[in-house]
Amino acid sequence: MSTKGSACVVGAWEHPTRLAPEKSVAQLHAECAMGALADAGLSLSDVDAYFCAGDVPGSGPLWMADYLNLRLRYMDGTEAGGCSYLAHVGHAAAAIAAGRCDVALITLAGKPRSRGQATGTKPRALGPERPETPWDLPYDATIAAVYGMYAMRHMHEFGTTAEQMAWVKVAASQHAQHNPNAMLRKAVTVDEVLASPVIADPLHRLDCCVITDGGGALVLARPEIARSLKRPLVRVIGAGETINTNGGGDVDMVRSGARYSGPAAFAQAGVTPADIQYASIYDNFTIMVIMQLEDLGFCEKGKGGAFVADGNLISGVGRLPFNTDGGGLCNNHPENRGGITKAIEAVRQLRGEAHPAVQVKDCGLALAAGPGLVVGSAHAHATVIFERE
Repeated sequence: MSTKGSACVVGAWEHPTRLAPEKSVAQLHAECAMGALADAGLSLSDVDAYFCAGDVPGSGPLWMADYLNLRLRYMDGTEAGGCSYLAHVGHAAAAIAAGRCDVALITLAGKPRSRGQATGTKPRALGPERPETPWDLPYDATIAAVYGMYAMRHMHEFGTTAEQMAWVKVAASQHAQHNPNAMLRKAVTVDEVLASPVIADPLHRLDCCVITDGGGALVLARPEIARSLKRPLVRVIGAGETINTNGGGDVDMVRSGARYSGPAAFAQAGVTPADIQYASIYDNFTIMVIMQLEDLGFCEKGKGGAFVADGNLISGVGRLPFNTDGGGLCNNHPENRGGITKAIEAVRQLRGEAHPAVQVKDCGLALAAGPGLVVGSAHAHATVIFERE
C-alpha cells in the first residue's frame, strides 16, 4: 500500500528557548505539543496517535501520553537517535494511510545545555552490554573525534578542504542572523571558521553544532482533516529510513545511511534531487552535510566539497538553499537530536512562513534528512520529502 500523500503536516512548532534550567524535560515536551497543536488549530483531545523517542523520560510514549492525558489508538516509541523524528513522520503517514489513526503528534525535547554538555568532546558513555564496549572503551572515543576521522578520510580520498567545509558554516550563519531565536546569530566568514580552535583535527569549533535546550513538535493528519483547518497543505510524499551498521568493522568512512534512505524516499515521492527546491540537512558537523548531499544525490560522490563552496547553500544566492533557520550549526540542536527541527523548517518553507530574507520563492518541494546515533556504530538515517499542495 502506497502512503504517498496520505498524510499532511498541519502543525509545526519549535520551542523558542535555548536555555531552560527551570523547566523539566516533560514540561518542554508538553509546551512543544501545545505549540504545534495551536499552530494546527487542534487540541490534545483531537490527538489519537503519539510518537516520541529516547529523549522522553520514563517509559517513552506511555509516560508522555499519561502526562498529556492523551487517549490514543496508536503509539510509536522508535529510538534511532537524532533521525527518530524524521522516521516518525514516515511512520505516522503510514499509520494514517492504514486507518490506524487520524491525528498524529510527534514531540522532541531536551536540556543538554543546562546539563553542561560539551560539543562532542566528552568520551562516549557506552553501556556495559554494547558489543563494541570492550574495543572502544580503552580509547575514550568522543563524538567529535569520530567525525574528525570521517572528515580526514573524505579529505584524503577526494581532496575536500577545510575551506570547503567552512562554507557550510558560513551558509548556516548567513541564515541564522535572521532568526531571532538562533543561539548564534553572527554571520561568519571562511577565515573565521578556520581561525576557531581545532576540536578534532581537521574540525574546528565552528565546524561543530551548538548545544541547546529546547525542542519542537509536528502534527500530521488525514488530508480531509487538513483541508478543514484552512492551513497551507503540506503533504508527506516520500519517506525512507535505514540502519547502516558498521559491517562488523568494515566501515565505509565516506558514506552515510543517506545513500539508502534517500533513494527510497525519492522513489516513493516520484521526484529526483534536481526537483528539490529547499533542503534541511542534519548538520551536527559540517562534514556530515557534505557527505549527505553526496549520498542523497545532489552531487557526485567526492564532489560535495565543491558543491557547498562559494555560497551554494545560501538562500537567494546558491543552487540549493539549506537550513534557512541556521540549523544545528547555529540555531538549535536540543538533546543532540536535530531531526525534528529539520522537518519544521521544511514545513515553514513550503508554507511561505520562513523569514522573508531566506524564504525560497514559490517553494513547492522540500527535503529533510539526517542521521541518528554515530556514523560507523549503529548508524541510522531517515529522509522525508514534503510537497505543498
